Amino acid sequence: MVNVTRKLAVLGGISVVTALTDGGHFETVPTYPTPESIGTGWEAAFQKATDAVAKLNVTQKVALTTGAAMGLSCNGNINPIEEIGFSGYCLADGPVSVRIADLATVFPAGLTAAATWDRDLIYQRGKALGAEFRGKGAQVHLGPASGALGRHPLGGRNWESFSVDPFLTGVAMDFSIRGIQEMGVQTSAKHFIGNEQETQRSNTFTEDGLEVAALSSNIDDRTMHELYLWPFADAVRAGVASVMCSYNRVNQTYVCENSKILNGLLKDELGFQGYVVSDWFATHSGVASAAAGLDMTMPGAMNSAATAIFPMPSYFGGNLTAAVLNGTLTEEKVNDMARRVLTPYFYLKQDEDFPSIDPSTGFVFARTYNYPDIYLTGAGLDPNNPPPARDVRANHADIVRKVAAAGTVLLKNTNNVLPLGKPKNVGVFGNGAADVTQGLTYTGDDSGPWGPNIGALSVGGGSGAGRHTRLISPLFALRGRIEDYRGRVQYLLDNHMMVEDDFTSIYPTPEVCLVFLKTWSREGTDRLAFENDWNSTVVVENVARRCNNTIVVTHSGGVNTMPWADNENVTAILAAHYPGQENGYSISDVLFGDVNPPGRLPYTIPKKESDYDFPIVNITGDAARDSAAWQADFTEGQFIDYRHLDAKNITPQYEFGFGLSYTTFEMGSKATFERKCAGISPLPPRTSGTHPGGNPAL
Repeated sequence: MVNVTRKLAVLGGISVVTALTDGGHFETVPTYPTPESIGTGWEAAFQKATDAVAKLNVTQKVALTTGAAMGLSCNGNINPIEEIGFSGYCLADGPVSVRIADLATVFPAGLTAAATWDRDLIYQRGKALGAEFRGKGAQVHLGPASGALGRHPLGGRNWESFSVDPFLTGVAMDFSIRGIQEMGVQTSAKHFIGNEQETQRSNTFTEDGLEVAALSSNIDDRTMHELYLWPFADAVRAGVASVMCSYNRVNQTYVCENSKILNGLLKDELGFQGYVVSDWFATHSGVASAAAGLDMTMPGAMNSAATAIFPMPSYFGGNLTAAVLNGTLTEEKVNDMARRVLTPYFYLKQDEDFPSIDPSTGFVFARTYNYPDIYLTGAGLDPNNPPPARDVRANHADIVRKVAAAGTVLLKNTNNVLPLGKPKNVGVFGNGAADVTQGLTYTGDDSGPWGPNIGALSVGGGSGAGRHTRLISPLFALRGRIEDYRGRVQYLLDNHMMVEDDFTSIYPTPEVCLVFLKTWSREGTDRLAFENDWNSTVVVENVARRCNNTIVVTHSGGVNTMPWADNENVTAILAAHYPGQENGYSISDVLFGDVNPPGRLPYTIPKKESDYDFPIVNITGDAARDSAAWQADFTEGQFIDYRHLDAKNITPQYEFGFGLSYTTFEMGSKATFERKCAGISPLPPRTSGTHPGGNPAL
């Protein structure tokens, strides 16, 4: 926990984060030692953790800091220690769902939740997520995400976070954490910090074995505090259990071994009392990382079956034990790491009847990735006898539908064409309207930069995705609704046909044409373009040429340019973001007026791509082989998104916070009132001398 006085001091920029290298890039100033945890705000749990650690030997203490047996139905595990009543940790992705599990809900993206601007809805979303993680036996929810904050509109993981605005993101982090942890599930605020792009986010290796270091995000002190650290301060204030350090470097040093970032900013300035866990395979050293403030490495040591699939070393485990025994690392340091790991466990009462791990998730994981049967047998599962899954969904589809509708932003509504009445002839166009042709697949597996060709998007891809039990497409929901009152629904779902101007199957011309566009975002790669995918502009123009009442709905993970926005035949525009599994129902609720769209943009929509004049990465030298080439200089400072456009005096298409509604207002009779008061000066009177406390007129 952190008090308000400390937070204000910290965010005032009193710390020195950086020095300069010979090459002119920022360089981290080392900060040692790690501040010891004192359990502020968690006093009773801290004492229980302290007592428990005192009963352990060095090997057991180190085991609390080292992931074990990745793939045993969880994304990461910490083994149990019976003598202290510790049942172990199951760490599971991700921000929108129990990632690879059957009979779990896929919730709206963080970006969608932020677009509601509704604290209660964000909290209810978090509480439902917490209930599902608890039901599946996962003690640790790997989320929510504050990074990427959205420095660049094309960032591949912007959708996992909430907003480019640090205050809005901080509020969303706060209420998400409170909701999830109220259900007795730990949260892990991520990705700390400066993980603003996917391109070279982690180290890579050339064919001849040369290691090329991860990108370095080079951030000055003021920008760090005013933008990127702010939401994590709110996370700490909310009592977040853990913080996940990211893959990238900050000011030339990997975050998970960056003492200024972990010891200085997080544990000292913010007073964080929980544990720092690495992103998976983001640890690059043992003793150095521990000394810099890393408390838990993931995935850590792995069983033989997992090692065959993920042949990566573990820097903790026996290496840390040996370091303590030979005096390289103090046992007091390991004690602090172990206390930090255990304190949230006792604080959230996870030692009291927490559900066991759902054994079906390991089977689902293996089958999702088509792993060999040795993976299942190594996890204690019979390949021929899959266990039944626990259904943890409850009534959460209702919450998904409500949040998704509230996170839909009405950008244009010419002559109040929305909400729809009961049009008799409706056209539905675009490959974002239909069921996914590959079926209810795990979205993280969709290959290529554009995602699935035909099919509605619920969320983006990668570890932040989910595995659908159901996915309601817009076409499914609209046909059900319109055909109920004997209306006709015509549709074209192949964007290639519309690009070729082939509308021969559409007759008669619909009264209203609904065009569903989509933009794919995912972990591991950044977006390639500002416009929606799949030749979206040509699709809209060709539909609008035939239909003078064209309504465009976008499902996207962030900023898109809309060159067709001022087309007079485009009468309405809705930005529906990533709505989760109830996609079709939530947009139908808005289109037909069951929900008056309350959403507001959590980012800015520019008129054209060139309005953003800095690249997603600065590359100097031979990027294929030179680690020094990968530098992202945050020279724009705090001027991202609306700050950037304001500073450059650029008029956007739609401003940050913009959003229309269906409500109309009329002015009635007006009355004037005379207010008599003393004269008011625009400035206080001048003073002829110095007065204690300043100007007495103030």
